[in-house]
Amino acid sequence: MHYISISLYRKVIHHALNEGMTKDDFKDLPIPVDAMEGVQAVPADHFFALHEMVDQALGPGFSVRVGQAMKMDDYGVLGLSWKTCSNAGEIFERCERYFKLLSNTYVFKVEKQEEVSLVHLFRDGYRRGVELSNESTFSATVVVLQAMTEKDIVPVRISFKHRPPTDLKDYNRAFPCPLLFNQPHNFIAYQTTDLETRTAKADISINKFLVERVEEETRGIEVSSIKIASDVENLIKDALPSGIPSILQIGKHMGMSTRTLTRRLSEQGISFRDLVKQTQEKISKDLLKNSSCPVGEIAFQTGFSEQSAFNRAFKRWTGQSPTSFRKN
Repeated sequence: MHYISISLYRKVIHHALNEGMTKDDFKDLPIPVDAMEGVQAVPADHFFALHEMVDQALGPGFSVRVGQAMKMDDYGVLGLSWKTCSNAGEIFERCERYFKLLSNTYVFKVEKQEEVSLVHLFRDGYRRGVELSNESTFSATVVVLQAMTEKDIVPVRISFKHRPPTDLKDYNRAFPCPLLFNQPHNFIAYQTTDLETRTAKADISINKFLVERVEEETRGIEVSSIKIASDVENLIKDALPSGIPSILQIGKHMGMSTRTLTRRLSEQGISFRDLVKQTQEKISKDLLKNSSCPVGEIAFQTGFSEQSAFNRAFKRWTGQSPTSFRKN
């Protein structure tokens, strides 16, 4: 059975309440308003049924309105990982990894082209609730990318496989671009250069490291190897939800060549590969002891593409399985 995070289910209900529905309207749901505490996920069909119910009650446009109200924190661990993306398009790489690892309710795939790139959402509308959820997903994409970059980047067109709603007012407000229905594919299209836009956090980090390099050159000083190793560890931690980063990728962030970064780390008696493994181990131990994150989500946050691979690696590090370590 496919599942959807409870945070998304909760968001739909709370937004519907804000638009005038009451708790009594939801009392017959399999998971009503007062029963969500402690629940981590709901069956996907319960989520799609909720979308259908609210659409019937509030009319066309609710799906895109709730999408516009989405915040990164509403997506749990996945949303938190978006905050450390280096560029706007990386959000879809992380979504692809996350859903491949933890769920197959969404499949994103970026078709990168020279001028315009298509972000495909491979999730067919076998029921109306799926179509509404797809609309909400693309609506949320618009606001999330703007929040990540702090720039007014907008899609150039949006394509849906399903028929158009009876009223397009809210759709035209949410999507400031050509909006196509009854199409062969679901996708949201952006200028490729917009998807390459650095996120606000990446801008701050990159500028910080470049300033340090300039100071090294102009003042004849050298930033300590201890600080370099600490900076690299932080960048590795940010990058892991996209998969294990390369030393070339981290070096670019820091304004260093691979050769220079390797030398600076070796001054601390450590290799880049060792630092990656140490960072993965440190993150996983902390999350197992100090959070309720499922093991699959911890595998995602530490750069693994399969939970089984994470389990094997963790046992090599500690001699215990993740579950045993959490219990002890």
